Order: sequence, then C-alpha cells, then structure tokens
Amino acid sequence: MDQLAGDEESCLRACEVLVLLALAGSDEAREGLRKYVRTGEHWVRVLESVAAGWPAEWWGDLGDVARARIGGEAEPPWFFEPWTRFGIEVQNRPTKTRPSLTGFSTADLLTLLADARTEGATKIDVLRALNSRKPAEELIPLVPSLGTTDTRRPLPLLRRAVERLGTAAVPAAHGWAQDERAWLAQLGADVLADNPGPEALRRLVEEFAEQWAARAWCGPDRTARRLARFGPDADDAVPYLRHFWLHTPHSYERTAYLEALAAIDRDGLDYAYTESLWDCEETARLLGIASAPTSSETLRRIALLRDDPMETPEVRAAARARLVSPSGLRPS
Repeated sequence: MDQLAGDEESCLRACEVLVLLALAGSDEAREGLRKYVRTGEHWVRVLESVAAGWPAEWWGDLGDVARARIGGEAEPPWFFEPWTRFGIEVQNRPTKTRPSLTGFSTADLLTLLADARTEGATKIDVLRALNSRKPAEELIPLVPSLGTTDTRRPLPLLRRAVERLGTAAVPAAHGWAQDERAWLAQLGADVLADNPGPEALRRLVEEFAEQWAARAWCGPDRTARRLARFGPDADDAVPYLRHFWLHTPHSYERTAYLEALAAIDRDGLDYAYTESLWDCEETARLLGIASAPTSSETLRRIALLRDDPMETPEVRAAARARLVSPSGLRPS
C-alpha cells in the first residue's frame, strides 16, 4: 500500500488508519499491514501497532517473520509485546513507566532530551512532542547526540524536527555534513540541499525534469519541496509539478506537489483542491478543506468529513472550522 511507503512518521500515520479500517472489516487493510511487516522498512513499529490494536489471531502467526527480520535492526525493540511472545529479547531497561510529558514546557523537553540519563524511548516521545510545537532552535546543538546507541542512524522523528527548523539549521549543517558518523553527515547534507541558494534553481528544475522523464516516482517530492522555496522564480517547474500530482502512484507525495504549486503558481488549483477532499492522505484532505472553492459540492463533502467517526481528529477539527462561517469560508 502506497500510504506506508513514506518516512517513518508518514508510515505510522497511515498504519493508524489501516489498523482501524481492518477492524472495520477491510481485508485489504489487514493484508496490506501484514505484508508490510514481512517486507517494509519500518516494520517493527507497524508490528507493535497491529499487536496493540488487533486480536492476537490476526498477527500471532508472524513470529517466524519477526524472528528472521529482527537481526537486521540496530538494537532490540523497546516494548514487551509482541516480542516476548515470539521469544525475542527486548531492551534491558528498568520496567518503570516512562514519564508523561503532559504539561512540560519546550524548555523542559529540551532539558530532558539533553540529559544523558534519559532513555531512548523517552527521547523519541520528546521529539514527537517537539514536532507538535513551534520549532525550537535550541534543539540544534543537541542533534549530534541524538543517534541510536550503535551510532548507525538518528533517533526516529529527529529528521522531521530538524527539517522544521529550516534555514536556522544551515550553519550547523555545514559541520554535520563533515562528520564521520554517516547518519549525521547525511542529515547535514540534506539540510543544505533543502535550503539552496539562488544559484541552485536551474539545477533543481533540470533534476525535476529528468525525474519526470525517467518516471522516477520515489524522491521527486523532495525536489518539489526544494523548488517551492524559490516561489514564482521556479515557474519552469510548474508543468512537471502538475504531471507528478496527476500521475504519481505514491499518494503520500501528492501533498508536496500541491504545496509546491501553491507556492510557485496558484493558477488553476481550484480543481486540485476540490479533488483533495477525497484524497486518501490526511495532509491532502487538510489542504482541500482549507483551500477548495466554496460550492454546494465542497461544503457537503466537508460536512461529511466533519461528521465521519473514522476521520482523524485533525481533519474533523479543520472541517468544523471551515464550516463555521455561513459562507463556508474559514475565518481569517
């Protein structure tokens, strides 16, 4: 399922929806998640999610798969289920409950993140909390310390936290890009590539055109985000953005193409925003709710999203806000 093929954060959002769809009777959702456990990159977190949400008979036969794949992971899993059921060792850690982060200020979270005594799982919780708040530049000096214990990769959700910092991370990224740790060097290189100077525009447009010519479906969304930073100056990329939005087989990438079009040239986007109200991706539906032109059709659809018990809280809240004013326009 294309929804599971993004980064870890996107994959887990899709997993949450598919777990619910399976419980509602979708065989396709159930088999899609089971297949992902067998072959997907973020299979550990997905297996933990299905074990927490499904009857044991739906996932209990995946023990052989789990035992075969767990050796390829950087470290043992943190949670007891489903691993102990499968005879797989979990992290040797105290059984105390991880602290609740409710009520923690951003400064408190950063202090917890900087403390060498804070467990890895709690640091992941902290990064998740930080990603829901205004980006904090105080995170930047902590980044090199936020790798896994074997130094092979960054902690989950760190990349997203750094991406949200935008140009603020660029000075430090020059140093990261020279680090001997491969994950930090790659993160630094990506930050620099995501925040290009004016001289990079021609190269990025050419790269995007080549990706379309090659039908390279994996990765153009990142190029699109980089192009969006140039605004109207990147208008040569508009035809390719439209092509990718219409034809990509990866639904999770459509939002990036639509956001880039909005940043570069908004002409003709009413149709795309309206279509997005039916998109399988939450982020695309949110764009549609915010920007689809007001009509009886769009208002009916937004009302359905508001009242759908299977929808995410974010989509339902956005739909309610859009429908607050009599004209159907969101309050400014």
